[in-house]
Amino acid sequence: MRTEESAAHAYTKTWCKDGKIDYVVLSGGARVRYLRVGVGPPLVLLHTVRTQLDHFQFVIPRIADTYTVYALDFPGMGWSDIVPGARYDEAALRAAVVRVVEDLDLSDVTLAGESMGATLSLTASVDLGDRVRRIVAFNTYDFADGMKRANLLARLVIGNIRLPGWGPIFARLESKPLLRVILRGGLHDPHRLPDHYLGELRRVGRRSGYPVVARAIYRNLESLIAARERYARINVPVTLIYGDEDWSRRSDRQANIESLPGARDIVLCNKGHFTALEAPDDVARILLDDARTG
Repeated sequence: MRTEESAAHAYTKTWCKDGKIDYVVLSGGARVRYLRVGVGPPLVLLHTVRTQLDHFQFVIPRIADTYTVYALDFPGMGWSDIVPGARYDEAALRAAVVRVVEDLDLSDVTLAGESMGATLSLTASVDLGDRVRRIVAFNTYDFADGMKRANLLARLVIGNIRLPGWGPIFARLESKPLLRVILRGGLHDPHRLPDHYLGELRRVGRRSGYPVVARAIYRNLESLIAARERYARINVPVTLIYGDEDWSRRSDRQANIESLPGARDIVLCNKGHFTALEAPDDVARILLDDARTG
């Protein structure tokens, strides 16, 4: 096992000792890391901007007796391979999700995600067709400004990272205190961001090439907005969940409800953008309820 793979396994194994960590190879040869754990029908979990599969570390133990969980690191993120010149727009990330589901030959799948992962759960379902049973989308990230609404520091940092010229330099300046302030802007209760998890995110941020990936993700966020046109083609049950203090505005949420006729919508009180960290009991309850109604 490569040294970096040993490092990749180390943190995840602290909270999921029984899980299997493996990789799916994409068409260009890059590998996507995933965690498999549990029993029951398949549930694919997709994480948020600037995080990784460990974002769901408090949710997965609560649902692993009901689902076989497949939690993914998006390409270039977490401990998936970083490939120079790779694309990180919605289409490329969606293609990776589709490749994983097809490579593992999953069917009767529940696609669930938070933030960017929620949007990609919705858009990937169109390509996956009959393989998908339902979608559970927490705080979809498909509106302008997005993470820049977290707080003033997030607006400053992300705005500068996206700039031409000195944007690449700014992307390399990420530190643990800076990341803490930005991510806490996605929580109603800022104390729900564990220091050990923040340390893992910063460890990933020091990987060679990671600042390039982070900048590419931020510069391609508009592609998530453009991909909303795919929502009209979704033909499986959808549950939309928003924290009442999510970065989205009421008009953003209503637009999605109208784009997905028949979708069930839920609001979680006193919760922000990162509900998997802040409200794992609520997230697990919603996912388990969906399993029972299926």
